[in-house]
Amino acid sequence: MLLYSRRSLFTLPLVLVACGFQPVYAPGGTGAKLQDQMLVDEPDTAEGYFLTRHIETRLGRGGDARYALGLNIAITEEGLAINELGDTTRFNLLGAVDYSLRDTQTGSVVSSGRVDGFTGYSTTGSTVATLAAERDATERLMVILGDQIIARLFAVSLPE
Repeated sequence: MLLYSRRSLFTLPLVLVACGFQPVYAPGGTGAKLQDQMLVDEPDTAEGYFLTRHIETRLGRGGDARYALGLNIAITEEGLAINELGDTTRFNLLGAVDYSLRDTQTGSVVSSGRVDGFTGYSTTGSTVATLAAERDATERLMVILGDQIIARLFAVSLPE
């Protein structure tokens, strides 16, 4: 059984090469093409700032960028848990982002789509603790959405 596992492990690279697999950060890969070559549109909300910060942390900030990323963020909040007094003690933050990656040289949209996710936070502490929990949940939601956007952009075939 152990010998079988080793054989399949050695054939895995051949299978990946045969299907056209290319590492994202390899020379000519999508990650390499986007690294420091993408400028995110200027955010106008705290959520936009958190999302932009995360994307720029992962892909760098392009000064003379080849690509521009437009973001449209929508967040809703819904109560989940209600105690015996009728107070809501837990909230879910539901977020969705419509994004579009534009080529700055041609002005054409290279990729666009929508991602969504959710996080939650508790309101059982003090007012300060509740506000901190809400802010943390918002930041976590933007990381989740940012990672989804980046993963989808890595799957796009970018022009040369």
